[in-house]
Amino acid sequence: MKTAYIGIGSNMGDPHRNCLDAVDRIGLIEDSEITGRSGLYMTEPVGVKKQEWYINAAVSLSTRLTGLDLIGRLFDIEADMGRVRTIKWGPRVIDLDILLYGQDIIDDNILTVPHPLMHTRRFVMAPMAELAPDLIHPVLQRSMMEIYMAIPPDGQVINRMEGI
Repeated sequence: MKTAYIGIGSNMGDPHRNCLDAVDRIGLIEDSEITGRSGLYMTEPVGVKKQEWYINAAVSLSTRLTGLDLIGRLFDIEADMGRVRTIKWGPRVIDLDILLYGQDIIDDNILTVPHPLMHTRRFVMAPMAELAPDLIHPVLQRSMMEIYMAIPPDGQVINRMEGI
C-alpha cells in the first residue's frame, strides 16, 4: 500500500459541492481508502486572474494502485464531473492532482510526482500543511509545514472554511 496525497480544486458551478463530490468519488476508487482530509480553503486564483475564486482541499489515500493507474482514475472522475481542459490555469469544474505518491519520484509524460509546482503554491500547501504537517517532501527533504511557511503570501488570500 502507498499513501497518495491528492490536491482538489474547483471554481465553476458550485465549487464547494464539486469538491465534496470529488472526495466522495475518490473514496470509491477500488483498492483504495481515504485516510485523511484537510479543510476547504477559498483561494484567490493564480495565473489567470480574471476568474472566480477557487475552493481547494487535499486528501490522503491509501492505495494498492500504481501512480499511473491512480491518475487514470482521477482523470476519469474529472471527465465524469464535466472537466474540459481548455485554458492552462483557467476555470475548471474540478481539478485533481497527485501531489505525492509515497516517497516515490515519478517523471512520466502523464504523471510527475512530487507535483512539480506544489512547493510554490500556497493554495496547495495550506491544505497539505494541515493534513500532514510533518510529512517530508521526497525531493526537498522539508516538511509540508516548513514548505508552506516559506512561501511568501504575495498578497494571495487564502481562507480556511471547514473540514471535508
